[in-house]
Amino acid sequence: MQQLRVLLCAAALGVAGVALAQPDDGHGPAADGSVSDTAAEADGNTVDQPSASVPEPPQAVRVELNKLQSITGACRAYLVTQNQTDRAFDSFKLDVVMFDNNGIVAKRLAVQIGPMPPGKTSLKVFDIPDLSCQQIGQLLLNNVLECTVDTGKGPPQARDDCLSLVSVSQRGRVPFIE
Repeated sequence: MQQLRVLLCAAALGVAGVALAQPDDGHGPAADGSVSDTAAEADGNTVDQPSASVPEPPQAVRVELNKLQSITGACRAYLVTQNQTDRAFDSFKLDVVMFDNNGIVAKRLAVQIGPMPPGKTSLKVFDIPDLSCQQIGQLLLNNVLECTVDTGKGPPQARDDCLSLVSVSQRGRVPFIE
């Protein structure tokens, strides 16, 4: 009985030795136990290769209502802007609507936040005349009225997709929505 076990083990080792000595033809396990790319692809599995492409940077213009400050006869608004595009904007004029605390339109202003170099964070300050900060319940980015890009070759060129680039946020109690 013990001799039969020894014979079976020797036979198993012999078969394993022959399998390990097989050349790697790309269709089975290699001597180290790994599976070649060709074998993985033949089995329907794909082999992950490192990507040569670099992810594109985000293409966005972020506008944050940072704070509202009461001044005599007006409310002063502070906007923090971030041009996260690869373009220099010569002009970027926003159509901003202020609503009162009851949701009624109180004021509408054109606010120029350009020029904006690429990758630049800026602070833009503007006054909302004849409206106190306590009367403002919400700001709406209604549209982009004007948007021109500095091409470096002649006059700035108008773009019609600028509203889709903008995202808004706020830090204080007054919501800034799109």
